[in-house]
Amino acid sequence: MSRLAPALAKRIDRLSWHAHAFHRFAHHPLCDRYAGELIALGRKQQVCRGCLSAALGLVIGTSVGICIPKDASTELVQLGIAAVLGLASLKLRLQKFAGRFVPVALACAATAAASRRFFEGDARALIIVALGITLAVCGFLAYRKRGPNRDACSTCPEQSRAGACSGLAPLVRREKAFQRLSQRWLDAARK
Repeated sequence: MSRLAPALAKRIDRLSWHAHAFHRFAHHPLCDRYAGELIALGRKQQVCRGCLSAALGLVIGTSVGICIPKDASTELVQLGIAAVLGLASLKLRLQKFAGRFVPVALACAATAAASRRFFEGDARALIIVALGITLAVCGFLAYRKRGPNRDACSTCPEQSRAGACSGLAPLVRREKAFQRLSQRWLDAARK
């Protein structure tokens, strides 16, 4: 087996990145049934509403936690509310604001505030930091285990159609084009 030239590997990697940039952060089919799950950024870019809510919660929560002083009891209450909302969103599929933004913002605010207190000399704050990090890791793993909500696909009339549905067709077209071009480059390199 011959080794791929580093320049060609880099070129193929760049091509792959560009080929899939329009849906990289979407996680959902790009059809009308999932329009409520996606936010358009510009003409071509799509972003998952839940992931964007969680990212905003992380940034805003961390900023609030660093800037606004709190005490341990407030941080524990925030972590408790975040845990309850996080568990509820896994079972009930809450709206993105209540199921993603609020729990992430509360957990990040509590963890950032406790981190600040720890660096200011309060060793007990490390317990809250550990709880916050544990809650975040467990929440992420539970969410990944549950997987995306594909209820819209189960009732889609295109489900019985051969080939990709209209929501996945742009992704499949882009992947096939990427494969054709990268294969041409690989074949040319072997000659």
